Amino acid sequence: MGRVRVALCQINTVVGDLDGNLSAILRALEQAEADGCDIAAFPELAITGYPPEDLVLKPGFISANLESLEKLAARTGRCAAIVGFVDVGRDLYNAAAVCALGSVQGVYHKRLLPNYAVFDEQRYFMAGTEPLSLFRIAGVRVGVSICEDAWSPTGPIAALADGGAELVVNINASPQYAGRLAERERMLATRAADASSVLVYVNQVGGQDELVFDGASLVFDAHGSLLARGPQLMESQLVLDVNVQPIFRKRLLDPRGRGSAEALPELVISNEPTAGDEEPRPGTIADPLPRAAEIYDALVVGTRDYVRKNGFTDVVIGLSGGIDSSLVATIAVDALGAEHVHGVSMPSRYSSEGSKDDARELADALGIDYRTIPIEPAHAAFLDMLRPSFADRPEDLSEENIQSRARGVTLMALSNKFGWLVLATGNKSEMATGFSTIYGDMVGGFAVIKDVNKTTVYELCRERNRRSPVIPESVLTKPPSAELRPGQRDDQSLPPYDELDPILEAYVEQDMTAGELAQAGFDPGLVRRVVTLVDRAEYKRRQAPPGVRVTPKAFGKDRRLPITNRYSG
Repeated sequence: MGRVRVALCQINTVVGDLDGNLSAILRALEQAEADGCDIAAFPELAITGYPPEDLVLKPGFISANLESLEKLAARTGRCAAIVGFVDVGRDLYNAAAVCALGSVQGVYHKRLLPNYAVFDEQRYFMAGTEPLSLFRIAGVRVGVSICEDAWSPTGPIAALADGGAELVVNINASPQYAGRLAERERMLATRAADASSVLVYVNQVGGQDELVFDGASLVFDAHGSLLARGPQLMESQLVLDVNVQPIFRKRLLDPRGRGSAEALPELVISNEPTAGDEEPRPGTIADPLPRAAEIYDALVVGTRDYVRKNGFTDVVIGLSGGIDSSLVATIAVDALGAEHVHGVSMPSRYSSEGSKDDARELADALGIDYRTIPIEPAHAAFLDMLRPSFADRPEDLSEENIQSRARGVTLMALSNKFGWLVLATGNKSEMATGFSTIYGDMVGGFAVIKDVNKTTVYELCRERNRRSPVIPESVLTKPPSAELRPGQRDDQSLPPYDELDPILEAYVEQDMTAGELAQAGFDPGLVRRVVTLVDRAEYKRRQAPPGVRVTPKAFGKDRRLPITNRYSG
Protein backbone atom coordinates (compact mmCIF):
# COMPACT_ATOMS: atom_id res chain seq x y z
CA MET A 1 0.00 0.00 0.00
CA GLY A 2 1.30 3.46 -0.92
CA ARG A 3 0.60 6.70 0.86
CA VAL A 4 0.75 10.17 -0.63
CA ARG A 5 0.04 13.52 1.05
CA VAL A 6 -1.83 15.91 -1.19
CA ALA A 7 -2.68 19.62 -0.86
CA LEU A 8 -5.71 20.82 -2.82
CA CYS A 9 -5.06 24.54 -3.20
CA GLN A 10 -8.33 26.23 -4.15
CA ILE A 11 -7.07 29.77 -4.68
CA ASN A 12 -8.73 32.92 -6.01
CA THR A 13 -6.85 34.03 -9.10
CA VAL A 14 -7.27 37.21 -11.16
CA VAL A 15 -7.32 37.00 -14.94
CA GLY A 16 -4.23 38.67 -16.36
CA ASP A 17 -2.53 39.26 -12.99
CA LEU A 18 0.40 36.99 -13.70
CA ASP A 19 2.55 38.31 -10.86
CA GLY A 20 -0.29 38.22 -8.36
CA ASN A 21 -1.32 34.72 -9.37
CA LEU A 22 2.26 33.49 -9.13
CA SER A 23 2.57 34.97 -5.65
CA ALA A 24 -0.64 33.23 -4.56
CA ILE A 25 0.61 29.92 -5.96
CA LEU A 26 3.99 30.26 -4.24
CA ARG A 27 2.36 31.07 -0.89
CA ALA A 28 0.19 27.99 -1.13
CA LEU A 29 3.13 25.85 -2.27
CA GLU A 30 5.20 27.04 0.69
CA GLN A 31 2.37 26.01 3.03
CA ALA A 32 2.08 22.62 1.30
CA GLU A 33 5.80 22.05 1.75
CA ALA A 34 5.54 22.99 5.41
CA ASP A 35 2.73 20.45 5.75
CA GLY A 36 4.96 17.74 4.32
CA CYS A 37 2.98 17.30 1.11
CA ASP A 38 4.09 15.23 -1.85
CA ILE A 39 1.73 16.95 -4.27
CA ALA A 40 0.28 20.48 -4.33
CA ALA A 41 -2.50 20.75 -6.92
CA PHE A 42 -3.65 24.12 -8.25
CA PRO A 43 -6.60 25.14 -10.47
CA GLU A 44 -6.85 25.11 -14.22
CA LEU A 45 -4.98 28.00 -15.87
CA ALA A 46 -3.97 29.24 -12.42
CA ILE A 47 -1.02 31.14 -13.90
CA THR A 48 -3.21 33.25 -16.21
CA GLY A 49 -6.51 33.19 -14.35
CA TYR A 50 -9.60 31.65 -15.89
CA PRO A 51 -11.04 32.33 -18.41
CA PRO A 52 -8.36 34.47 -20.08
CA GLU A 53 -10.45 34.75 -23.27
CA ASP A 54 -8.84 36.91 -25.99
CA LEU A 55 -5.83 37.70 -23.83
CA VAL A 56 -4.38 34.45 -25.17
CA LEU A 57 -4.33 35.99 -28.64
CA LYS A 58 -1.61 38.39 -27.43
CA PRO A 59 1.85 36.83 -27.97
CA GLY A 60 3.28 38.95 -25.16
CA PHE A 61 0.76 37.57 -22.71
CA ILE A 62 1.61 34.00 -23.64
CA SER A 63 5.33 34.66 -23.25
CA ALA A 64 4.80 36.26 -19.84
CA ASN A 65 2.71 33.29 -18.74
CA LEU A 66 5.54 30.92 -19.68
CA GLU A 67 8.03 33.07 -17.78
CA SER A 68 5.81 32.86 -14.69
CA LEU A 69 5.71 29.09 -14.99
CA GLU A 70 9.51 28.92 -15.15
CA LYS A 71 9.76 31.08 -12.02
CA LEU A 72 7.39 28.72 -10.24
CA ALA A 73 9.24 25.63 -11.40
CA ALA A 74 12.59 27.03 -10.26
CA ARG A 75 11.15 27.43 -6.78
CA THR A 76 9.97 23.82 -6.44
CA GLY A 77 11.64 21.05 -4.49
CA ARG A 78 10.46 17.54 -3.77
CA CYS A 79 6.79 18.52 -3.45
CA ALA A 80 5.40 18.37 -6.97
CA ALA A 81 3.29 21.39 -7.97
CA ILE A 82 0.63 20.61 -10.58
CA VAL A 83 -0.49 23.92 -12.04
CA GLY A 84 -2.47 25.16 -15.04
CA PHE A 85 -0.96 27.43 -17.69
CA VAL A 86 -1.14 28.15 -21.45
CA ASP A 87 1.38 26.12 -23.42
CA VAL A 88 2.62 26.79 -26.94
CA GLY A 89 3.36 24.18 -29.58
CA ARG A 90 1.97 24.16 -33.07
CA ASP A 91 -0.85 26.12 -31.48
CA LEU A 92 -2.03 27.03 -27.97
CA TYR A 93 -2.97 24.45 -25.35
CA ASN A 94 -4.82 24.55 -22.07
CA ALA A 95 -2.12 22.77 -20.12
CA ALA A 96 -1.00 21.43 -16.75
CA ALA A 97 2.64 21.42 -15.73
CA VAL A 98 4.13 19.06 -13.17
CA CYS A 99 6.90 21.08 -11.53
CA ALA A 100 9.41 19.56 -9.08
CA LEU A 101 13.10 19.55 -8.24
CA GLY A 102 13.57 23.02 -9.73
CA SER A 103 12.15 22.44 -13.20
CA VAL A 104 9.12 21.50 -15.26
CA GLN A 105 9.14 17.70 -15.21
CA GLY A 106 6.30 17.20 -17.66
CA VAL A 107 3.29 18.80 -19.32
CA TYR A 108 -0.21 17.54 -20.06
CA HIS A 109 -2.47 19.14 -22.69
CA LYS A 110 -6.22 19.16 -22.09
CA ARG A 111 -7.92 16.77 -24.50
CA LEU A 112 -11.63 17.55 -24.16
CA LEU A 113 -12.31 21.24 -24.82
CA PRO A 114 -15.79 22.43 -23.74
CA ASN A 115 -17.58 24.65 -26.21
CA TYR A 116 -21.02 25.08 -24.67
CA ALA A 117 -22.73 27.26 -22.06
CA VAL A 118 -20.11 29.81 -20.90
CA PHE A 119 -17.17 27.93 -22.44
CA ASP A 120 -15.40 28.87 -25.70
CA GLU A 121 -12.26 26.80 -25.41
CA GLN A 122 -12.26 25.60 -29.00
CA ARG A 123 -11.93 29.24 -30.02
CA TYR A 124 -8.58 29.45 -28.26
CA PHE A 125 -6.99 26.03 -27.80
CA MET A 126 -6.07 22.89 -29.67
CA ALA A 127 -6.93 19.57 -28.06
CA GLY A 128 -3.99 17.58 -26.73
CA THR A 129 -2.97 14.55 -28.79
CA GLU A 130 0.43 13.66 -27.35
CA PRO A 131 0.90 10.19 -25.80
CA LEU A 132 -0.15 9.96 -22.17
CA SER A 133 2.39 9.37 -19.42
CA LEU A 134 2.46 9.01 -15.65
CA PHE A 135 4.50 10.56 -12.86
CA ARG A 136 5.77 8.44 -9.98
CA ILE A 137 5.38 10.65 -6.93
CA ALA A 138 5.97 9.26 -3.42
CA GLY A 139 6.04 5.83 -5.02
CA VAL A 140 2.54 6.26 -6.50
CA ARG A 141 1.72 6.32 -10.22
CA VAL A 142 -0.01 9.69 -10.80
CA GLY A 143 -1.93 10.78 -13.87
CA VAL A 144 -2.92 14.36 -14.69
CA SER A 145 -6.06 15.66 -16.43
CA ILE A 146 -7.92 18.95 -16.72
CA CYS A 147 -11.56 19.77 -15.94
CA GLU A 148 -13.68 18.61 -18.88
CA ASP A 149 -11.46 15.56 -19.27
CA ALA A 150 -13.23 14.12 -16.23
CA TRP A 151 -16.74 14.41 -17.63
CA SER A 152 -16.40 11.72 -20.29
CA PRO A 153 -16.58 8.10 -19.09
CA THR A 154 -14.29 7.10 -21.97
CA GLY A 155 -11.97 10.10 -21.70
CA PRO A 156 -8.42 10.58 -20.45
CA ILE A 157 -9.06 9.37 -16.90
CA ALA A 158 -10.10 5.95 -18.18
CA ALA A 159 -7.02 5.84 -20.43
CA LEU A 160 -4.72 6.89 -17.58
CA ALA A 161 -6.20 4.21 -15.34
CA ASP A 162 -5.87 1.53 -18.01
CA GLY A 163 -2.23 2.55 -18.32
CA GLY A 164 -1.57 2.06 -14.61
CA ALA A 165 -2.52 5.30 -12.84
CA GLU A 166 -3.26 4.73 -9.16
CA LEU A 167 -4.13 8.38 -8.50
CA VAL A 168 -5.40 10.99 -10.97
CA VAL A 169 -5.19 14.72 -10.29
CA ASN A 170 -7.86 16.71 -12.16
CA ILE A 171 -7.37 20.50 -12.05
CA ASN A 172 -10.40 22.70 -12.65
CA ALA A 173 -11.97 26.07 -13.17
CA SER A 174 -15.57 24.92 -12.91
CA PRO A 175 -18.16 27.70 -12.49
CA GLN A 176 -20.85 27.47 -9.85
CA TYR A 177 -24.59 27.46 -10.14
CA ALA A 178 -27.13 26.27 -7.62
CA GLY A 179 -26.94 22.48 -7.34
CA ARG A 180 -23.74 22.12 -9.37
CA LEU A 181 -21.77 20.54 -6.51
CA ALA A 182 -24.13 17.55 -6.26
CA GLU A 183 -23.85 17.00 -10.02
CA ARG A 184 -20.06 17.06 -9.85
CA GLU A 185 -19.93 14.65 -6.94
CA ARG A 186 -22.13 12.07 -8.66
CA MET A 187 -20.00 12.22 -11.80
CA LEU A 188 -16.63 12.15 -10.06
CA ALA A 189 -17.55 9.29 -7.74
CA THR A 190 -18.51 7.25 -10.79
CA ARG A 191 -15.32 8.21 -12.62
CA ALA A 192 -13.12 7.18 -9.67
CA ALA A 193 -14.89 3.86 -9.22
CA ASP A 194 -14.83 3.09 -12.94
CA ALA A 195 -11.11 3.86 -13.09
CA SER A 196 -10.30 2.04 -9.84
CA SER A 197 -8.10 5.04 -9.08
CA VAL A 198 -8.04 7.70 -6.40
CA LEU A 199 -9.37 10.92 -7.94
CA VAL A 200 -8.20 14.32 -6.68
CA TYR A 201 -10.32 17.22 -7.98
CA VAL A 202 -9.15 20.77 -7.21
CA ASN A 203 -11.30 23.72 -8.21
CA GLN A 204 -10.79 27.46 -8.46
CA VAL A 205 -12.69 29.82 -6.16
CA GLY A 206 -13.82 33.44 -6.57
CA GLY A 207 -15.57 35.74 -9.02
CA GLN A 208 -14.55 36.61 -12.58
CA ASP A 209 -16.96 38.95 -14.37
CA GLU A 210 -20.29 37.04 -14.48
CA LEU A 211 -18.83 33.75 -13.27
CA VAL A 212 -18.37 32.54 -9.73
CA PHE A 213 -16.15 29.55 -8.99
CA ASP A 214 -17.12 27.71 -5.85
CA GLY A 215 -14.04 25.71 -4.88
CA ALA A 216 -15.50 22.68 -3.07
CA SER A 217 -12.47 20.59 -4.06
CA LEU A 218 -12.98 16.83 -3.73
CA VAL A 219 -11.12 13.57 -3.20
CA PHE A 220 -12.58 10.11 -3.91
CA ASP A 221 -10.99 6.75 -3.25
CA ALA A 222 -10.75 3.97 -5.84
CA HIS A 223 -14.21 2.71 -4.87
CA GLY A 224 -15.85 6.11 -5.42
CA SER A 225 -16.21 6.93 -1.72
CA LEU A 226 -15.79 10.58 -0.72
CA LEU A 227 -12.62 11.16 1.34
CA ALA A 228 -12.54 14.96 1.48
CA ARG A 229 -14.49 18.04 0.45
CA GLY A 230 -13.24 21.62 0.62
CA PRO A 231 -15.50 24.49 1.65
CA GLN A 232 -17.65 26.23 -0.93
CA LEU A 233 -17.02 29.80 -2.01
CA MET A 234 -13.90 30.49 0.04
CA GLU A 235 -10.19 30.03 -0.41
CA SER A 236 -8.89 26.89 1.27
CA GLN A 237 -5.95 24.53 1.39
CA LEU A 238 -7.22 21.01 1.93
CA VAL A 239 -4.43 18.62 3.02
CA LEU A 240 -4.84 14.89 3.48
CA ASP A 241 -3.01 11.59 3.24
CA VAL A 242 -4.36 9.26 0.60
CA ASN A 243 -3.80 5.54 0.93
CA VAL A 244 -3.38 3.92 -2.46
CA GLN A 245 -4.44 0.30 -2.18
CA PRO A 246 -3.27 -2.44 -4.55
CA ILE A 247 -5.92 -2.38 -7.25
CA PHE A 248 -4.92 -5.25 -9.50
CA ARG A 249 -7.54 -7.54 -7.95
CA LYS A 250 -10.42 -5.24 -8.73
CA ARG A 251 -9.17 -4.64 -12.25
CA LEU A 252 -8.61 -8.32 -12.94
CA LEU A 253 -12.11 -9.20 -11.76
CA ASP A 254 -13.86 -6.25 -13.39
CA PRO A 255 -16.70 -7.73 -15.51
CA ARG A 256 -16.21 -4.97 -18.07
CA GLY A 257 -12.77 -6.31 -18.95
CA ARG A 258 -9.22 -5.47 -18.04
CA GLY A 259 -8.63 -2.69 -20.54
CA SER A 260 -6.51 -2.99 -23.61
CA ALA A 261 -3.98 -0.25 -22.95
CA GLU A 262 -0.35 -1.04 -22.33
CA ALA A 263 1.40 0.34 -19.27
CA LEU A 264 2.13 4.04 -19.72
CA PRO A 265 5.67 5.38 -19.43
CA GLU A 266 6.56 6.84 -16.03
CA LEU A 267 8.76 9.71 -14.92
CA VAL A 268 10.06 9.11 -11.41
CA ILE A 269 10.04 12.21 -9.22
CA SER A 270 10.18 10.53 -5.80
CA ASN A 271 9.73 7.02 -4.48
CA GLU A 272 9.37 7.70 -0.75
CA PRO A 273 6.48 9.63 0.81
CA THR A 274 7.40 12.87 2.54
CA ALA A 275 5.01 12.06 5.38
CA GLY A 276 7.27 9.18 6.45
CA ASP A 277 6.23 7.61 9.74
CA GLU A 278 3.93 10.46 10.79
CA GLU A 279 0.39 9.74 11.85
CA PRO A 280 -1.90 9.65 8.79
CA ARG A 281 -3.63 12.94 8.12
CA PRO A 282 -7.29 12.31 7.29
CA GLY A 283 -9.32 14.50 4.99
CA THR A 284 -12.06 16.81 6.20
CA ILE A 285 -15.49 16.87 4.60
CA ALA A 286 -17.06 20.33 4.64
CA ASP A 287 -20.86 20.37 4.71
CA PRO A 288 -22.47 21.50 1.46
CA LEU A 289 -24.45 24.73 1.64
CA PRO A 290 -28.25 24.63 1.42
CA ARG A 291 -29.62 26.05 -1.84
CA ALA A 292 -30.58 29.53 -0.61
CA ALA A 293 -27.35 29.95 1.35
CA GLU A 294 -25.32 28.81 -1.67
CA ILE A 295 -26.97 31.32 -3.97
CA TYR A 296 -26.70 34.14 -1.46
CA ASP A 297 -23.03 33.49 -0.72
CA ALA A 298 -22.26 33.21 -4.45
CA LEU A 299 -23.80 36.65 -4.98
CA VAL A 300 -21.67 38.04 -2.17
CA VAL A 301 -18.47 36.53 -3.60
CA GLY A 302 -19.30 37.60 -7.15
CA THR A 303 -20.06 41.17 -6.08
CA ARG A 304 -16.99 41.48 -3.86
CA ASP A 305 -14.60 40.22 -6.51
CA TYR A 306 -16.14 42.23 -9.35
CA VAL A 307 -15.88 45.45 -7.35
CA ARG A 308 -12.42 44.89 -5.90
CA LYS A 309 -10.77 43.22 -8.88
CA ASN A 310 -11.86 46.13 -11.06
CA GLY A 311 -10.35 48.74 -8.77
CA PHE A 312 -13.46 50.12 -7.06
CA THR A 313 -13.80 50.57 -3.32
CA ASP A 314 -17.36 51.83 -2.91
CA VAL A 315 -20.77 51.24 -4.47
CA VAL A 316 -23.97 53.24 -4.66
CA ILE A 317 -27.50 51.82 -4.82
CA GLY A 318 -30.87 53.42 -5.42
CA LEU A 319 -32.98 52.41 -2.41
CA SER A 320 -36.67 52.40 -3.29
CA GLY A 321 -37.87 50.54 -0.23
CA GLY A 322 -38.65 47.56 -2.47
CA ILE A 323 -37.42 44.03 -2.10
CA ASP A 324 -34.92 44.03 -4.97
CA SER A 325 -32.93 47.07 -3.85
CA SER A 326 -33.11 45.85 -0.26
CA LEU A 327 -31.52 42.54 -1.23
CA VAL A 328 -28.83 44.19 -3.36
CA ALA A 329 -27.90 46.61 -0.59
CA THR A 330 -27.66 43.77 1.93
CA ILE A 331 -25.46 41.70 -0.39
CA ALA A 332 -23.24 44.74 -0.98
CA VAL A 333 -22.74 45.27 2.75
CA ASP A 334 -21.88 41.61 3.29
CA ALA A 335 -19.47 41.78 0.36
CA LEU A 336 -17.73 45.09 1.00
CA GLY A 337 -18.58 46.34 4.48
CA ALA A 338 -21.12 48.99 5.42
CA GLU A 339 -18.57 51.80 5.16
CA HIS A 340 -18.25 51.16 1.42
CA VAL A 341 -21.97 51.16 0.57
CA HIS A 342 -24.04 54.27 -0.16
CA GLY A 343 -27.83 54.21 -0.40
CA VAL A 344 -29.84 56.89 -2.14
CA SER A 345 -33.58 57.40 -1.81
CA MET A 346 -34.93 59.25 -4.86
CA PRO A 347 -38.64 59.81 -4.22
CA SER A 348 -41.03 61.16 -6.80
CA ARG A 349 -44.61 62.39 -6.45
CA TYR A 350 -45.77 58.76 -6.48
CA SER A 351 -43.42 57.35 -3.82
CA SER A 352 -45.35 56.11 -0.81
CA GLU A 353 -44.45 57.07 2.72
CA GLY A 354 -44.20 53.37 3.55
CA SER A 355 -41.56 52.77 0.91
CA LYS A 356 -39.54 55.78 2.02
CA ASP A 357 -39.71 54.57 5.61
CA ASP A 358 -38.67 51.05 4.56
CA ALA A 359 -35.63 52.39 2.71
CA ARG A 360 -34.50 54.38 5.72
CA GLU A 361 -35.13 51.49 8.12
CA LEU A 362 -33.02 49.19 5.94
CA ALA A 363 -30.19 51.74 5.71
CA ASP A 364 -30.21 52.18 9.49
CA ALA A 365 -30.15 48.42 10.07
CA LEU A 366 -27.23 48.00 7.66
CA GLY A 367 -25.37 51.02 8.99
CA ILE A 368 -24.70 52.49 5.55
CA ASP A 369 -24.39 56.06 4.32
CA TYR A 370 -27.90 57.17 3.36
CA ARG A 371 -29.15 60.26 1.62
CA THR A 372 -32.36 61.48 0.03
CA ILE A 373 -32.32 63.23 -3.35
CA PRO A 374 -35.89 63.91 -4.56
CA ILE A 375 -36.25 63.62 -8.34
CA GLU A 376 -39.50 65.59 -8.51
CA PRO A 377 -37.81 68.80 -9.75
CA ALA A 378 -36.19 66.90 -12.62
CA HIS A 379 -39.40 64.95 -13.31
CA ALA A 380 -41.45 68.15 -13.50
CA ALA A 381 -38.86 69.85 -15.69
CA PHE A 382 -38.89 66.96 -18.16
CA LEU A 383 -42.67 66.99 -18.32
CA ASP A 384 -42.65 70.74 -19.01
CA MET A 385 -39.95 70.35 -21.62
CA LEU A 386 -41.78 67.55 -23.44
CA ARG A 387 -45.32 68.90 -23.13
CA PRO A 388 -45.32 70.60 -26.58
CA SER A 389 -44.12 67.40 -28.23
CA PHE A 390 -46.45 65.14 -26.29
CA ALA A 391 -49.33 67.49 -27.16
CA ASP A 392 -52.65 66.09 -25.96
CA ARG A 393 -51.62 62.45 -25.85
CA PRO A 394 -52.64 60.63 -22.66
CA GLU A 395 -50.01 59.78 -20.06
CA ASP A 396 -48.46 56.33 -20.41
CA LEU A 397 -45.14 54.56 -19.97
CA SER A 398 -43.35 57.60 -21.38
CA GLU A 399 -44.03 59.67 -18.27
CA GLU A 400 -43.37 56.72 -15.98
CA ASN A 401 -39.99 55.98 -17.50
CA ILE A 402 -38.87 59.60 -17.18
CA GLN A 403 -38.81 59.03 -13.43
CA SER A 404 -36.67 55.92 -13.72
CA ARG A 405 -34.25 57.67 -16.07
CA ALA A 406 -33.98 60.67 -13.76
CA ARG A 407 -32.94 58.27 -11.03
CA GLY A 408 -30.38 56.69 -13.33
CA VAL A 409 -28.89 60.09 -14.15
CA THR A 410 -28.70 60.91 -10.45
CA LEU A 411 -26.88 57.70 -9.57
CA MET A 412 -24.44 58.12 -12.45
CA ALA A 413 -23.71 61.69 -11.36
CA LEU A 414 -22.79 60.42 -7.89
CA SER A 415 -20.71 57.69 -9.50
CA ASN A 416 -18.77 60.21 -11.59
CA LYS A 417 -18.23 62.61 -8.71
CA PHE A 418 -17.15 60.12 -6.05
CA GLY A 419 -15.90 57.13 -8.05
CA TRP A 420 -18.62 54.84 -6.71
CA LEU A 421 -19.74 51.88 -8.83
CA VAL A 422 -23.50 51.86 -9.42
CA LEU A 423 -25.14 48.52 -8.60
CA ALA A 424 -28.26 47.87 -10.70
CA THR A 425 -31.09 46.20 -8.83
CA GLY A 426 -33.12 44.46 -11.56
CA ASN A 427 -33.87 40.75 -11.14
CA LYS A 428 -34.03 37.98 -13.76
CA SER A 429 -37.82 38.07 -14.08
CA GLU A 430 -37.63 41.76 -14.98
CA MET A 431 -34.66 41.28 -17.29
CA ALA A 432 -36.45 38.44 -19.05
CA THR A 433 -39.71 40.26 -19.68
CA GLY A 434 -38.32 43.73 -20.30
CA PHE A 435 -40.04 44.98 -17.14
CA SER A 436 -37.16 47.35 -16.55
CA THR A 437 -36.34 50.75 -17.98
CA ILE A 438 -33.45 50.97 -20.38
CA TYR A 439 -31.21 53.89 -19.34
CA GLY A 440 -33.20 53.96 -16.10
CA ASP A 441 -33.20 51.22 -13.49
CA MET A 442 -30.95 49.21 -15.84
CA VAL A 443 -28.20 51.81 -15.31
CA GLY A 444 -25.18 50.50 -13.47
CA GLY A 445 -21.78 48.87 -13.66
CA PHE A 446 -22.86 45.57 -12.16
CA ALA A 447 -26.27 43.88 -11.88
CA VAL A 448 -26.05 41.82 -8.71
CA ILE A 449 -29.32 39.85 -8.99
CA LYS A 450 -29.54 39.77 -12.78
CA ASP A 451 -29.74 35.94 -12.69
CA VAL A 452 -32.12 35.68 -9.70
CA ASN A 453 -35.82 35.42 -10.44
CA LYS A 454 -38.34 37.28 -8.32
CA THR A 455 -39.54 34.32 -6.28
CA THR A 456 -35.94 33.48 -5.40
CA VAL A 457 -35.37 37.11 -4.38
CA TYR A 458 -37.90 36.58 -1.59
CA GLU A 459 -36.23 33.31 -0.64
CA LEU A 460 -32.83 34.99 -0.38
CA CYS A 461 -34.17 37.84 1.73
CA ARG A 462 -35.59 35.35 4.21
CA GLU A 463 -32.30 33.43 4.19
CA ARG A 464 -30.38 36.62 5.01
CA ASN A 465 -32.82 37.60 7.75
CA ARG A 466 -32.34 34.18 9.34
CA ARG A 467 -28.67 35.07 9.81
CA SER A 468 -29.52 38.47 11.30
CA PRO A 469 -32.71 40.44 10.63
CA VAL A 470 -31.95 43.54 8.56
CA ILE A 471 -34.58 43.63 5.81
CA PRO A 472 -37.87 45.08 7.18
CA GLU A 473 -40.73 42.59 7.32
CA SER A 474 -42.95 45.09 5.51
CA VAL A 475 -40.63 44.82 2.48
CA LEU A 476 -41.31 41.07 2.38
CA THR A 477 -45.08 41.34 2.69
CA LYS A 478 -46.18 44.36 0.61
CA PRO A 479 -47.15 43.87 -3.05
CA PRO A 480 -44.20 44.65 -5.34
CA SER A 481 -44.53 47.95 -7.18
CA ALA A 482 -42.36 50.31 -9.22
CA GLU A 483 -44.42 53.23 -7.83
CA LEU A 484 -44.33 55.18 -11.08
CA ARG A 485 -48.06 55.94 -11.08
CA PRO A 486 -50.80 56.00 -8.44
CA GLY A 487 -51.69 52.55 -7.07
CA GLN A 488 -49.29 50.71 -9.38
CA ARG A 489 -48.53 47.03 -8.76
CA ASP A 490 -46.32 44.65 -10.72
CA ASP A 491 -49.19 42.22 -11.31
CA GLN A 492 -50.97 44.87 -13.37
CA SER A 493 -48.26 44.57 -16.02
CA LEU A 494 -46.99 41.00 -15.46
CA PRO A 495 -48.53 37.70 -14.43
CA PRO A 496 -48.10 36.87 -10.73
CA TYR A 497 -44.51 35.86 -10.17
CA ASP A 498 -45.38 32.37 -8.95
CA GLU A 499 -46.96 31.79 -12.38
CA LEU A 500 -44.42 33.77 -14.38
CA ASP A 501 -41.16 32.36 -13.04
CA PRO A 502 -41.79 28.67 -13.89
CA ILE A 503 -42.55 29.66 -17.49
CA LEU A 504 -39.42 31.80 -17.66
CA GLU A 505 -37.28 29.01 -16.26
CA ALA A 506 -38.58 26.55 -18.84
CA TYR A 507 -38.32 28.99 -21.76
CA VAL A 508 -34.99 30.66 -20.90
CA GLU A 509 -33.04 27.99 -19.03
CA GLN A 510 -34.45 24.81 -20.60
CA ASP A 511 -34.95 26.22 -24.13
CA MET A 512 -38.50 24.91 -24.40
CA THR A 513 -40.60 26.41 -27.19
CA ALA A 514 -44.01 28.00 -26.67
CA GLY A 515 -45.64 24.92 -28.15
CA GLU A 516 -43.73 22.61 -25.82
CA LEU A 517 -44.67 24.74 -22.83
CA ALA A 518 -48.34 24.50 -23.73
CA GLN A 519 -48.01 20.72 -24.13
CA ALA A 520 -46.38 20.60 -20.69
CA GLY A 521 -49.53 22.03 -19.15
CA PHE A 522 -48.91 25.77 -19.01
CA ASP A 523 -51.78 28.02 -20.08
CA PRO A 524 -51.24 28.64 -23.84
CA GLY A 525 -52.40 32.25 -23.70
CA LEU A 526 -50.14 33.03 -20.77
CA VAL A 527 -47.23 31.27 -22.46
CA ARG A 528 -47.65 33.28 -25.65
CA ARG A 529 -47.80 36.52 -23.68
CA VAL A 530 -44.66 35.72 -21.69
CA VAL A 531 -42.68 34.44 -24.67
CA THR A 532 -43.51 37.59 -26.61
CA LEU A 533 -42.29 39.77 -23.74
CA VAL A 534 -39.02 37.82 -23.49
CA ASP A 535 -38.29 37.91 -27.21
CA ARG A 536 -39.04 41.61 -27.57
CA ALA A 537 -36.67 42.50 -24.71
CA GLU A 538 -33.57 40.93 -26.26
CA TYR A 539 -32.20 44.29 -27.38
CA LYS A 540 -32.49 45.62 -23.84
CA ARG A 541 -30.56 42.73 -22.35
CA ARG A 542 -27.69 43.30 -24.76
CA GLN A 543 -27.22 46.71 -23.11
CA ALA A 544 -27.50 45.51 -19.52
CA PRO A 545 -24.49 45.40 -17.20
CA PRO A 546 -22.94 42.05 -16.30
CA GLY A 547 -24.20 40.23 -13.24
CA VAL A 548 -23.53 37.12 -11.17
CA ARG A 549 -24.49 33.79 -12.79
CA VAL A 550 -26.22 31.45 -10.33
CA THR A 551 -28.39 29.32 -12.66
CA PRO A 552 -27.45 26.84 -15.41
CA LYS A 553 -28.31 29.46 -18.04
CA ALA A 554 -27.97 33.18 -17.43
CA PHE A 555 -28.46 36.10 -19.78
CA GLY A 556 -25.08 36.91 -21.31
CA LYS A 557 -22.48 34.33 -22.31
CA ASP A 558 -24.89 31.46 -21.73
CA ARG A 559 -27.78 32.62 -23.92
CA ARG A 560 -26.93 34.18 -27.26
CA LEU A 561 -30.03 34.75 -29.34
CA PRO A 562 -30.24 37.10 -32.33
CA ILE A 563 -31.96 40.40 -31.63
CA THR A 564 -33.48 40.35 -35.11
CA ASN A 565 -35.42 37.11 -34.90
CA ARG A 566 -38.89 36.07 -36.09
CA TYR A 567 -38.99 32.51 -34.80
CA SER A 568 -41.96 32.26 -32.46
CA GLY A 569 -42.02 28.54 -31.60
